[in-house]
Amino acid sequence: MKKALLVLALGAALVGVAQADTLKKIKDTGSVTMGVRESSGALSYTLGDGKYVGYHVEICQRVLADVQKQLGLAKLDIKYLPVTSQNRVPLVQNGTVDIECGSTTNNLTRQKDVAFAVTTYVEEVRIAVKANSGITSIAQLNGKTVATTTGTTSVQLLRKHERANGVDFKEVLGKDHADSFLLLESGRADAFVMDGQILAGNIAKSKAPADFKIVGEVLSVEPIAIMIRKDDPAFKKSVDDSIKALMKSGEIAKLYDKWFVQPIPPANTKVGLPATAATKDAWANPNDKPVEEYAKK
Repeated sequence: MKKALLVLALGAALVGVAQADTLKKIKDTGSVTMGVRESSGALSYTLGDGKYVGYHVEICQRVLADVQKQLGLAKLDIKYLPVTSQNRVPLVQNGTVDIECGSTTNNLTRQKDVAFAVTTYVEEVRIAVKANSGITSIAQLNGKTVATTTGTTSVQLLRKHERANGVDFKEVLGKDHADSFLLLESGRADAFVMDGQILAGNIAKSKAPADFKIVGEVLSVEPIAIMIRKDDPAFKKSVDDSIKALMKSGEIAKLYDKWFVQPIPPANTKVGLPATAATKDAWANPNDKPVEEYAKK
């Protein structure tokens, strides 16, 4: 009997270790680490000097203000940590980052390692080219060089697309989205395949926005969401409840308009991407469905 109780106690202890408790960590330390991106379009980007802004950054700031109230903290120190497409999942997994506010697609593979809040943005993966390139479709990428960012799924999506059958192109990788756009801008790549808003954001911030255009077929429709640790239902509920309140009040639509339709810093250029029907539907019907569910439609 004692042996059985000991086994049960050890099992309970192991469950306790496996289950994260981000709210306790935040309350005990009075601080939280937000994972941010340096060039993820209007979702999350840097203004320099350690300042990060964007649609997802501001949503996360609102969420963390609600968490601060929930925990009764007089002050909450938000630490901003830039992450990349390669390291974002491991840094959330190992507890370095408490909440990742970048441009991460919610998919079944990532759900094995992390959890996602309710979807805040539904993305379309597209192709950016030089406006004078003559490229208007996937078929015209045959023999061309295509850039994408290390750690993203965009080129795999391009290769799998039915229109890419028989299309042979060379792949080059940028270390981040700005680097990938530079490959296109400098002529080292003929096209850049990525989330539409990241393409639009990098074009808007470029020296000559009129020199580029977004073309071709939509490669994938992807739910983009804020990423948190797995097996932490209390923190996920806090994050989801806060985001759902923004959706219900209409505040999320105002935030979207602020970052994707109105002029944004540092150059006061417009990304010019009104919310799609799919994004509005995600606000009206909050869910954390992975991209595989969208593919079934």
